[in-house]
Amino acid sequence: MGVLSELQPKLVWDIFEEITKVPRPSKKEEKIIAWTKEFGKKYNCEMAEDKLGNLVLRKPATPGMEDRKAIVIQGHVDMVCEKNSDVEFDFDNDPIQVYIDGDWVKAKGTTLGADNGIGVAMGLALIASTDIPHPALEVLCTLDEETGLTGAMQLGTDLLQADILINLDSEEDGAFTIGCAGGQNTAGTFKYEADAVPAGVESLKLVVKGLQGGHSGIEIHDGRANAIKLLNRILFEASSKFDIRLASMNAGSAHNAIPREAFAVVTVANEHVADFKAFVAKCEEIYKDEWISKEPNIAVFAEAADKPAKVMTKEFAGRFIQSIYAMPHGPLRYSPDIAGLVQTSTNLSIVETRDMEIFVLTSQRSSVETEKKDMANMVRIALELGGAVVKQGDGYPAWQPNMNSPILKAAVEMHKKVRGFDPKIEAIHAGLECGLVGEKYPHMDMLSFGPNLKDVHSPDEKIQISTVENCWNLLKEIVQNIPVKK
Repeated sequence: MGVLSELQPKLVWDIFEEITKVPRPSKKEEKIIAWTKEFGKKYNCEMAEDKLGNLVLRKPATPGMEDRKAIVIQGHVDMVCEKNSDVEFDFDNDPIQVYIDGDWVKAKGTTLGADNGIGVAMGLALIASTDIPHPALEVLCTLDEETGLTGAMQLGTDLLQADILINLDSEEDGAFTIGCAGGQNTAGTFKYEADAVPAGVESLKLVVKGLQGGHSGIEIHDGRANAIKLLNRILFEASSKFDIRLASMNAGSAHNAIPREAFAVVTVANEHVADFKAFVAKCEEIYKDEWISKEPNIAVFAEAADKPAKVMTKEFAGRFIQSIYAMPHGPLRYSPDIAGLVQTSTNLSIVETRDMEIFVLTSQRSSVETEKKDMANMVRIALELGGAVVKQGDGYPAWQPNMNSPILKAAVEMHKKVRGFDPKIEAIHAGLECGLVGEKYPHMDMLSFGPNLKDVHSPDEKIQISTVENCWNLLKEIVQNIPVKK
């Protein structure tokens, strides 16, 4: 018996729990693809792959549904791999430890992977079902969505045969998504010179932790703290008060996750250690006061650290810290047409100290292409003023809403029938693969929906059980009522 075996709809939850047992970090999807192929063989599916390895499973139309338009159910098989710093977990090998908490399914100390494991599970449940009439059906499993939508970006142009695409990567029950922001990454590499560790110093590790983090598209409007910015502020202020030397700074693990934790190793003159620790404690008091309602669990402290092999020169550390201080983070502009929708934003995602260099990764989003480029230029200049060599990705396009979409019209009617009320119709600031699929298949009529997911891309990720059944019932109704071919 599985942990989730008593949940309804049983078929969906059983498949989802099996998926959580299979390691599937972004760019390491070999195990989940192999598992999915075995699933396809079990149900006698025709299967096809493109050059990248995106996989499609096909199931013929049930008797009497052959004249309906073909449909593809799409989800990505990779997951964001985030864990709390005090949790021992190997995402390359360990199964996710799921548990039930009331009306929610969660994971113990790690991301759950319901983004987008639950969408894949629902698609595969249609493959496994024997009592749901449906047209010719495809289930598309894309790769590496979380680190740059690579799978959709390189999707083969001859892989899909369907006319309608249902993306199951949305995260709000009772809502249909018909558009999303485009995005791109901007990365900077700082080369630095090093000094020997001074004599008469103590090595300390500065820690900022306990933040909410979250998805940089879904939660960027919520005003959550960025651990990199908070830690860097401490370093900036400490540099003028104490003779500290920076050895390393590390934070964040994904371009689309707001950093929850940040760490820096510094050296402090022995005679100033007590004062420095008192200063850090004061910083915690300040942050707790500033963030009392949004980040109630914030923790800031300095603890003993191993002696580093070297420290950065003061001149470099000063430039680097100033560059991060000047770096924008969060929403730049809200939509003038849709209340509450972020139009353009940037996320300061990762700082990673390597051998003689520091790597910084940021992510920009916008539903307006020119604003996305403007935001990326702000970030680029902040990095270059600090001396970084900057590289910018090509990015991905926004998915432009189509209020005249036939599948949208049909799905709205199905939603009213199944749920008894009109769905919310929205565009979102997060990135979905639909825009890229639409580039490869311009005729494709597309819609996205899904159950309630909260705090994705963080160890607090959870999925609301009752809304999965809502989503599944709606999906079944839609596939049974796909319009006939013209």
